[in-house]
Amino acid sequence: MGLLSKLFGGASDKGAKSKVEPQEHKGFLIYPEPKRAEGGYRIGARIEKEVGGEMRSHTMVRADTLASEDEASAASVHKAQIFIDQMGEGIFG
Repeated sequence: MGLLSKLFGGASDKGAKSKVEPQEHKGFLIYPEPKRAEGGYRIGARIEKEVGGEMRSHTMVRADTLASEDEASAASVHKAQIFIDQMGEGIFG
């Protein structure tokens, strides 16, 4: 897997289901998926919603890193909620 694939999520990440329970926010499901990074964990989440009978998914990754995986998971959910509030279903467009 190349460096860019590791950074932004390669084909091996697609369709992978998280082991954590999703958090619901305004009809969207948020799966916190922080990524290990130098100095801690990078904020990241998978956001899903059924739109027009089709399950849509968006992977959100931020440059922010936090020391612990638990902190990064909580921050990932919070950032995803803000993203949903700002973009709505435009996330998938």
